[in-house]
Amino acid sequence: MTVIILIAAPEGLRGHLTRWMVEVNAGVFVGTPSRRIRDRLWDLLATRIGDGQAVLVEPATNEQGWTVRTAGKDRWKPVDFDGLILSARLRR
Repeated sequence: MTVIILIAAPEGLRGHLTRWMVEVNAGVFVGTPSRRIRDRLWDLLATRIGDGQAVLVEPATNEQGWTVRTAGKDRWKPVDFDGLILSARLRR
């Protein structure tokens, strides 16, 4: 399963994601796209997110069983801490 969360996204991105995933709440998309589709969707989101934020949670072969990607301004960054993925926010 793949989860994508959009915060303050430009118009059109949410509509584009509904072609491949179900919007279960405002800006929260869930689905099971193939790896190829997921990578293409992420490339599109990462280049068009602008001042917004995007988070993608996808399956992975690690201890947690998932990994995360982030894009946009003022975002949390995934950090590998002894094999666990934690989120860190940079100090200003």
